Amino acid sequence: MEHHIRPRRSVLYVPGCNQHYLDRARTLAADSVILDLGDPILIDAKEQSRANVVAAIKQGGYGSREVVVRVNNLDSIWGHDDIKAVANIGADAILFPNIESREDVLKAQQLLDEAGGKDVPMMVMIESPIAVLNAKEIAAASDRVICIVMATSDLISQLHAHVTHERVAILTSLSLVILAARAYGKAVIDGITSDFKNMHSFEYACRIGRDMGMDGKSLVHPAQIAYCNDAYTPKATEVANARLIITALKEANEAGRGTVVVNDKLVEHHHIKAAQRLIKLHEAITELEEEYI
Repeated sequence: MEHHIRPRRSVLYVPGCNQHYLDRARTLAADSVILDLGDPILIDAKEQSRANVVAAIKQGGYGSREVVVRVNNLDSIWGHDDIKAVANIGADAILFPNIESREDVLKAQQLLDEAGGKDVPMMVMIESPIAVLNAKEIAAASDRVICIVMATSDLISQLHAHVTHERVAILTSLSLVILAARAYGKAVIDGITSDFKNMHSFEYACRIGRDMGMDGKSLVHPAQIAYCNDAYTPKATEVANARLIITALKEANEAGRGTVVVNDKLVEHHHIKAAQRLIKLHEAITELEEEYI
């Protein structure tokens, strides 16, 4: 089952320890914000970050942006308390880090349910080689999982690989996770680019992810948002072509033909579903961006 189409072109991590960033996120053109309680937060700031995030979500003001909370690892001393604190406060989803198996998904779901979040959607992070290899069972584990988020920096470290402009070290991993996500109707988000001042490399990474089939890219700095949004927004020519495909094949079918040529390309029935999805995404993005203006 494919979940409701929701733009996730730009998914911004917002540290829960910084009140200014939590407030500023309400004004940024990111499709999703991840209010972060996880690894980047210093130990001494964990509990204050949790209180800040709870207060921020209860205060609201994020508009139609998707508001996600990333909790700490379930085997950490903060993970269970994080879940209890955020399970039922109005977040659009809870993001669970370091998920490596079906059992991990079910454990996270059970803890969320026990904390009062039985109807709250889940997101899961894939950040290790074993998680990539188990991507199929992770994606299939529960209908509650709506999105898979790649943690490519962690993955590169565990692969003993190097960051390159062409991203050669992780292309196979990205493809395996995309396959799993699409097989089970999940959204899938690319990992961050740590060098947030190298916009040339960041833009290239966005377009690689888009061309591979990602729904968007996670990011760590507001300056990266515009590049994500541009890369993952269907262009006007693509939308026009999608509408033409739907009309042309409909007319061909009515005339007794199963295929038709549109802009010098053969169009068959499977192109219709892709065209319809692109149009729905375009409409959802247009509606969301009206809030930013």
